[in-house]
Amino acid sequence: MNLIQSTGWLLAASDAPANHHALNFSGWLVMLVSVGSVLALISYCLYRVLTLPPIEQEHLKGPLDIDTKDTLDAD
Repeated sequence: MNLIQSTGWLLAASDAPANHHALNFSGWLVMLVSVGSVLALISYCLYRVLTLPPIEQEHLKGPLDIDTKDTLDAD
């Protein structure tokens, strides 16, 4: 018995009934408010991150300028 045959009952149980109903007004309202709020939050966060002021780079040091003194004794 393979995986598809063993999970066939799960797929059959998840089928929608033949007399399914369309989404009513309150369902549409909840869905639009939730999707809209998530999109607004993502847009706000991306705006905040992408409009950060530039970093002063004169204080930064590259990895080759830092001497950690761990190459003197290579044990």
